[in-house]
Amino acid sequence: MQDPRLAKLANVLVNYSTRLQPGEKVGILGPMAAEPLMVEIYRYALRAGALPELVFRSDRAAEILLREGNDEQVQFVSPTTVELLKVFDCTIGVMGEMNTKTMTTVDPARMSMLSKANKPVNDMNMRRLGDPDDPYRWVGTLFPTQGYAQDARMSLDEYADFVFAACLPTVDQLPEDAKAFVDPADDPADPVTYWRAFTRWQGEVARYVNSKKQLHVVGPNIDLRLSVAGRTWWSADGHVNFPDGEVFTGPVEDSVEGWVSFTYPAVFRGHEVRGVRLRFESGRVVEASAESSEAFLLEMLNLDEGSRRLGEFAIGTNPSIDRFTGNTLFDEKIKGTCHMALGKSIPGTGGVNESGLHWDMVCDLRQDSRIYADGELFYENGEFAVRFAELAGDAASDGGPYSMGAMFRRREPQPD
Repeated sequence: MQDPRLAKLANVLVNYSTRLQPGEKVGILGPMAAEPLMVEIYRYALRAGALPELVFRSDRAAEILLREGNDEQVQFVSPTTVELLKVFDCTIGVMGEMNTKTMTTVDPARMSMLSKANKPVNDMNMRRLGDPDDPYRWVGTLFPTQGYAQDARMSLDEYADFVFAACLPTVDQLPEDAKAFVDPADDPADPVTYWRAFTRWQGEVARYVNSKKQLHVVGPNIDLRLSVAGRTWWSADGHVNFPDGEVFTGPVEDSVEGWVSFTYPAVFRGHEVRGVRLRFESGRVVEASAESSEAFLLEMLNLDEGSRRLGEFAIGTNPSIDRFTGNTLFDEKIKGTCHMALGKSIPGTGGVNESGLHWDMVCDLRQDSRIYADGELFYENGEFAVRFAELAGDAASDGGPYSMGAMFRRREPQPD
């Protein structure tokens, strides 16, 4: 019997995250293991009047390519992939790996070669997302599998409960400061009510940090200074990743100074790197070490000119994600953490770092840790020190100009 929560998740993805419109072409991408969720998304896309297409991939074939393919084959980018990206108005990507360690023993140089080959495709995806005149949007989510459950050290049933709790919360799970943003006319049991209130609240958080120029993050695991002057902070509220919950920006590339010791393993392409410690000077990683898989860390840092600089700095805000699971989609959203990505900047933030790498790493800030914004205490021990509830009455219903949904709202049909 199919889990009824899949239909609820599909409904939120189609009618909240992407707001599919009649006649829009939508690609639903993922592995065969994720078929149950992909088919439910297909169903709800049809109900919305969209034109959906299922695009399945084989993780096994990807492994064979890296292990047995020659250089030309590894670097080959299918023209079908490029053309589909040009045609779709929206892409919904579903992760669903049965074995997340498949690539662990693949030569890191081969992984780097594949990353470089796919950079133009990734760049096109980012450009379309950041183009104010392009109707394209993208959202990524996850279907629970045994592989993800094993990484999280849970049974499959426990992991599925964790995933759906993070994706389908109710208003009682909102941060206390955010509960003032709930519309009393909305159904408190509907996950969309939660995400609408969360969007309004976090839009005010983003508005605040967009008025700041300098950050100082300090605690047992970090002492880092960075400039965000002239950069844009975005409120990630369920329109690009799902589940969601972060505010992020692109730091000024040569401004990062200090060190960070990442609390959780850094996971990338099947590799789990523990005890990552980085030191920055003038924005560049000048020292790097790890307790495990250090060779892979160094290989990625040497991928290209931009891979030693930060392309992103962010603060996690999702209270329903309360533990590390080994999956970045969830781990970077843990309330009480910050994360930063080595490599490519995200278009729209003002960041200009170019790289074939974008590797998120998470640092816990819940104990004896603070963030100062232009010298003002902004964040302490996993909580915002600045309160936003008093702004609820005037908060934009759509999250305001810094909501990730802002890039999609203008494409919705306007009244005559």
